[in-house]
Amino acid sequence: MNEGTTSGGSTTGFVVKLTVVAALGGFLFGYDTAVISGVVPFITTKFALTEGMVGYAVSSAIVGCIIGSLSAGPISDSVGRKKVLIFTAVLFAISSIGAAVVNSLTGFVIFRVIGGIGIGAASMLSPLYISEVSPAKIRGTLVSIYQLAIVIGILIIYGVNWKIADFGTDQWKVDTGWRYMIGSGLVPSAIFLVLLFIVPESPRWLIKNKRRAEAMDTLERLNGKQEAIAVANEIESTLNVEEGTVGELFKPGLRMAMIVGLFLALFSQITGINAIIYYAPSIFKTAGFSTDSSLLTTFLIGGINFIFTLVAIVLIDKMGRKSLLLWGVAGMILALAGTAYCFLAHVAGIWLVVCVCFYIACFAASLGPIPWVIISEIFPTKTRGVAMSIATTMLWIGTFLISLFTPIMLAAGNIGKTAAEAGGYTFLIFLFNAVLLWLFTKIWIPETKQKTLEEIELSWKK
Repeated sequence: MNEGTTSGGSTTGFVVKLTVVAALGGFLFGYDTAVISGVVPFITTKFALTEGMVGYAVSSAIVGCIIGSLSAGPISDSVGRKKVLIFTAVLFAISSIGAAVVNSLTGFVIFRVIGGIGIGAASMLSPLYISEVSPAKIRGTLVSIYQLAIVIGILIIYGVNWKIADFGTDQWKVDTGWRYMIGSGLVPSAIFLVLLFIVPESPRWLIKNKRRAEAMDTLERLNGKQEAIAVANEIESTLNVEEGTVGELFKPGLRMAMIVGLFLALFSQITGINAIIYYAPSIFKTAGFSTDSSLLTTFLIGGINFIFTLVAIVLIDKMGRKSLLLWGVAGMILALAGTAYCFLAHVAGIWLVVCVCFYIACFAASLGPIPWVIISEIFPTKTRGVAMSIATTMLWIGTFLISLFTPIMLAAGNIGKTAAEAGGYTFLIFLFNAVLLWLFTKIWIPETKQKTLEEIELSWKK
């Protein structure tokens, strides 16, 4: 293939190839986390689960995600981004096989935790790797492809779940069907593992570890020969003024970067997205939809998520991170208000679907990709892995809380006397969190579009 060249001199074909391979970690992230939405109704019957046990089964993978995200950064700073990504692919495969064949809730949870470790590690390493190989002018677009891969993974597994559910009777789904849903993750895991062997190590990691010659091979293919020298010199110059300690992240200047990363990571989850991704069939059943209609409507949500993530990819390097986030979160606030009203006023059917779909569209065009982009941009090279681990761990803590407590909040008698009241109050909580996020974005989040990673780092210190 004759690889094209960007205006900045980078070889676009090579950049895109590295991005697509790394983004497969996001595909597996979406695929493996969203598969549970189709599995929950059947394992609930299979293992006779209460609402609390459902939350435990769903959130078990998130426990692994917290472990994976917290450990992958320091390990990748030590041994490299590529080696740890390879290990994540192996964990995905083990989890897919193991969780599909077990006959107890305990066994299911153990293998979901193993898969979660892979998800957590990939969730910080894939965007980190993409960010470190991307030219500044298109970095937002390329890192957003990671979010697109998550969305595609979610969309495909929604479709897979839906088709598998069509293969047999309700009893077959309880006994066997859910196993095929979980086990299908082996295929993308194997593809990811094979493709990782054709990509190079991150050039910024190589330079940090005094391997400039190897880094230059990659930088020249990414930026062109003359630009590669300038990029390498800028990286080395910035590294010379970095302390390379975790404590540096909490000193004046970079401390604000850490606060922005942590806040964005947490609020990207506790504004309700995973309540919908994980429990969409249950939410629609609460509103009166049948099981089959709920699965089909969930697939529709996946399609909208995909389309509007493409919108984000087109706009993020033009509008900028901050402007796009403000518009998107404002739309989410309106959608959450509408969803809460549908539950509380007993307005079911099409209007609930419209509100949820509008929420998904606004999220996908803004809060879906932007936190991954900003978190991968704002930290120093020497401690980028550790810093992203801390921020991504906060993201998974938020996801854990949502996945654990959503089924409890949606159940009648907890935060509402009826299921409809419970649904309404649940979405009002998400609405309050979205308002806080909009205010924080307006006041504290800076614009980082078209700046090099080194320029962003120095701007915090100034």
